[in-house]
Amino acid sequence: MELLTPLETLCRIIIRARENEAQVPAQDPDEDADDVDDYDDDDENNPGALSVLEDELNTGVEEELRATLDDLADDQLAETLALAWVGRGTYDSSEWDDAFAEANDTDPDSAIDELMDMPLLASHLEAGLAAFDYSCDGVGQLD
Repeated sequence: MELLTPLETLCRIIIRARENEAQVPAQDPDEDADDVDDYDDDDENNPGALSVLEDELNTGVEEELRATLDDLADDQLAETLALAWVGRGTYDSSEWDDAFAEANDTDPDSAIDELMDMPLLASHLEAGLAAFDYSCDGVGQLD
């Protein structure tokens, strides 16, 4: 199978999806902590010790990922969705034509929403690419 979407674009989507998946919403400081050892309001030297490990959600990453998907041509978006389906096992690589046809019949806005809502999107896309002997190894890196 020859890609319709430049490999660099698919790899950028994977990178952004991984960044988006890695974000963990910070815990509301007004909520009671489940484990008193994790957070001690009375410790003046270490208030909210674990808050350093949390980060506010960066909506810019999600917006950039959505914009990148939105900028794809319809056939490229369908290819991206079909690759994700192959990567998660909905379709086998031998069923590529069926996967692509179904993805191509999906409304573009629905396809973007499905990709954005897909848990482990980055891993599924990597696995989908690997099923066709493509890889992001070395793509976008300086030699």
